[in-house]
Amino acid sequence: MNSFKKLASDTVIYGASSIIGRFLNWWLVPYYSFMFLPEEYGVVTNMYAYVAFFLVLLTYGMETSYFRYASKSKNPEGVYSTSIISLFFTTFSFVLLATVFRHPIAALLNYPDHPEYIWWFALILGIDAFTAIPFARLRLNNRPIKFAFIKLVFIGFNIAFNLFFISLCPKILEHNPESVIRLVYSKEIGVGYVFISNLLASVITLILLVPEIFRIKFSFDKKLLKQMLNYGFPILIVGLMGMVNQNIDKVLMPFLIPANQDPIYQLGVYGASYKLAVLMNMFIQAFRYAFEPFFFARSDVKEDQKMYATVMKYFVIFGLLIFLGMMLYLDIIKVIIDTNYHEGLKVVPLVLMANLFYGMYFTQSLWYKLTDKTRYGAYMAIVGAVITLALNILLVPVMGYMGSAIAVFVCFLVMVVISYVLGRKFYPVPYDLKRIGTYFVVATILYVVSIFSNQQGAVVKYALNTILLLLFLVTIYHFEKKEVRRLLHFRRR
Repeated sequence: MNSFKKLASDTVIYGASSIIGRFLNWWLVPYYSFMFLPEEYGVVTNMYAYVAFFLVLLTYGMETSYFRYASKSKNPEGVYSTSIISLFFTTFSFVLLATVFRHPIAALLNYPDHPEYIWWFALILGIDAFTAIPFARLRLNNRPIKFAFIKLVFIGFNIAFNLFFISLCPKILEHNPESVIRLVYSKEIGVGYVFISNLLASVITLILLVPEIFRIKFSFDKKLLKQMLNYGFPILIVGLMGMVNQNIDKVLMPFLIPANQDPIYQLGVYGASYKLAVLMNMFIQAFRYAFEPFFFARSDVKEDQKMYATVMKYFVIFGLLIFLGMMLYLDIIKVIIDTNYHEGLKVVPLVLMANLFYGMYFTQSLWYKLTDKTRYGAYMAIVGAVITLALNILLVPVMGYMGSAIAVFVCFLVMVVISYVLGRKFYPVPYDLKRIGTYFVVATILYVVSIFSNQQGAVVKYALNTILLLLFLVTIYHFEKKEVRRLLHFRRR
């Protein structure tokens, strides 16, 4: 099959499930905004920031190591078996320790009255880490439909449990206090039902993956595991530093913002506004699911540098379209979250652009993965983490959550530049910087022009913004029409 068509086909399947699923799941954000006050939603934002760190730690680069070794091994089932056994023992140990020490951990995280949070999240993390390899196996074996189905089932049950506990149960008890519902619902748990819903949905996901887990003959290769750990350790550092870049603000904000300025309230406002960048995140995630196994499978094809350059260019084009689409119609989009959170919308353009740079960095990262120079990925991630930490510590006490938005934007911009410079040395890809730069400049100018349209009435403003979006599309068509036609007729030799 045409390589571009194969990538596009897988991206559509993964993308459809990711976009549909995350879009449905994302509706929980506006739902929470109407059900919880910002200081309550701040707890959700804070706890899931910790989850992001620990999930990377518990998978310790094993997912990427599995892709690398299974794709070139004569015994991919042995690679799978070794990987999943390793993850089972590490996640089991983590859950056990977190359960035993849940009280001191809860106190350390400033939730001394809720040690149950630690137990719930330990189980969620254990399940999610353990199932990372079965999901990776589905991707490597080109089974995107089953992958997508299970992901959508998780999201569907997560949404259903949230609606059941947060909305339905209180309504039932309001009209019938003696209902059997009182056995499974307690008003005092409150925002904790967000976490319980996640846990129940994760358990269902694990059950659905059981056939995949036990379909093979189990074996354990210590030598192979050592090789995978050596390969994956820099990936672990990259992942941890990446979580610093993306989530440390949500961990540090309660400690950096003075208590008299209500840090948890600000974190709730920031977290909800941050989530409005979901379209960019969904696009990046869908692309990642298809692109990573795709480029590992073609790692021995010597002519692929030009293809990677083309992929990057179109990634940027679609990313900028999402940016403009979000920003030109943000006044419409914002009505889906409660007005208590609208003050945080000023971070959206920075967060959207930061996520686009993150996607560009991920696309560039193929050079250190394909050349087995994963330590450079660790170096770049550490640089990004230092920038993020420094800017958060400097800016957040002065600017509040706006300082965090600036920090994440600067971090990923710098990482893209560093990755490009190093990539030119070890795995040169002829990116069309002139064309990519042109698209960034045009999109930025159109966005700045749209700011002035805010002074107009709604009809005039949206008419002007629609014209601006069409101008960007016309620009893309002008430059890309010949190449698009060529790609549509391209056949792999």
